[in-house]
Amino acid sequence: MTVSDLDRLHSQLSRFEDMFPGYHMEIVEGNIVMSPVKPHHAETLRLVWNALREQVAEEWGFTSDVAFPFDEDNEFCPDLAIIPAVEVSKNEGAYPPDLIELVVEVVSKGSIRRDYEVKSRWYATRGIANYLIFDPLQGHVVTLWNPGPDGYVGRDTIPYGPELIVASTLGKITLPTSGLPVDPKAPHRS
Repeated sequence: MTVSDLDRLHSQLSRFEDMFPGYHMEIVEGNIVMSPVKPHHAETLRLVWNALREQVAEEWGFTSDVAFPFDEDNEFCPDLAIIPAVEVSKNEGAYPPDLIELVVEVVSKGSIRRDYEVKSRWYATRGIANYLIFDPLQGHVVTLWNPGPDGYVGRDTIPYGPELIVASTLGKITLPTSGLPVDPKAPHRS
């Protein structure tokens, strides 16, 4: 897929997002996927972003809902991705996934499989060092590290409450989880 093809595809996604406010859109496994965004999602993202911003060096920048084309069938728009600040300053609509140093997804009812299975596999094969999955449906965070061609080797699930400590390539990161929202309407999942 050429850059102009990617730009055209991203432009189409942008038009869809304008037509459906309140929905997050991306391309997953060749399908355009729309997920409604609820207040718990935005609040989780805001709290995590603010905590990370205080700890990550200035040479790193933050993107949210910006396209990262992995291949012609998978263009993910992570809830939060940390990439070099010089790249963020270019203000592009899409970036190569190889720039991502740490990625965060916040689970919604419609994104469970994508966040836990599909994206986990793709992020690992691209060598993204740390993947954090915040799940307001379950009230926990899953931290994945040590990426490889078969997925992430390291995985911990931590219930919301204690501080999450992540040994990342960006340095030691401490994220408070006690104030993260839990969706009161979420069905219990095991």
